[in-house]
Order: sequence, then C-alpha cells, then structure tokens
Amino acid sequence: MIETVTRIIGLYMRDEVECRPYDARGVEVARRVGEQVRRSLPGVTVEHIGSTAVPGCAGKGVVDLMIPVTPEQMAPVKALLEALGFQPQVPPAGHEPWPESRPMRVGSLEHEGTRFNLHVHVIPADSPEVETQRRFRDRLRADSALREAYVARKREILSQGITNSGDYSEEKGSIIQSILEGSR
Repeated sequence: MIETVTRIIGLYMRDEVECRPYDARGVEVARRVGEQVRRSLPGVTVEHIGSTAVPGCAGKGVVDLMIPVTPEQMAPVKALLEALGFQPQVPPAGHEPWPESRPMRVGSLEHEGTRFNLHVHVIPADSPEVETQRRFRDRLRADSALREAYVARKREILSQGITNSGDYSEEKGSIIQSILEGSR
C-alpha cells in the first residue's frame, strides 16, 4: 500500500519539438523524482536515461526515467506515479500509447525556475529493453563522436520539418539502432 505522498509532479505540457542544448539541471530533476519513488518503494530502482542523462547531448529537454519492475512491483509503481501526479501518456496524433503492460507516464517538475517535462518508462525487469536503454545511454556517454552524430541526426530531422514528437522519435530509429549495434 502506498503511504500518503506529496504530489510534486505537475501537468505535462506538450512543447514544440526542438533540439535544445544540454541542461545539466536535468540530472537533479531525475534525482529528485527517483528519490520520491524510492522513499515510498525502497526496493524499486529508478534510472536516468535518454539525452538528458548524457552530458553534452542536446535534445528535446525531456527528462526520461526508467523503472525496471518485477510483476509484483508493476501495480504499486503505477499507483505511486499516479499519487505523485504523473499522468497517462497521450500520444501525438497517429501514434499508439505504450501498452499498460509497459506503461509510460508523463508529468513535469519545476526546478530552478524552469519546468522540465518528464517521461517515466515502467518496463518489466526481464525485458531486453532494460539493457538496451542502458547500453544506448552508456555508449553515448562514452563516445563523443556517437553523441555528435546522434545530435546531428536529430537536427537533420527537425530541419526536414518533422515536429510531431512521435514521427520525430520514429525518424531517430535508424541511428539509435546503428549506435546499439556498434556500426556507427
């Protein structure tokens, strides 16, 4: 059972997709959210993933978190995220939301005068996606050439006029795959 928690998460505000410079404050935002989750569910791990977890990596500025869960943890984690103020994902037009067996929750957190949007991916711990998320983040952290190629591809996508966040994410798929496969 989730004890009473302080609702710290604000509404998710869909921003226009753009490639913003890296903002180190995203690390503190991720830490604050992780701390809130672990305070109520001490056995749960919260990991910072995505561009905001990679120093020097420009991106949308959305703080992505991953919570790998066992089957027994899924319901309590979803309940806690709701109690903290996270909302179910509302995907952009033409895209399906993540299924409830692997949900994504969204919200925002004010930090040092800036609102940071958040995506929390709740992923079954035995899913290969958990290791894939870690490997992608860690490869970008370790190799500045990969990081620069990834940012260049994001800017190229935006220069083509692709601003729907779902389409933007799909367009990044090929470079993400090449980075994961080590072919880049």
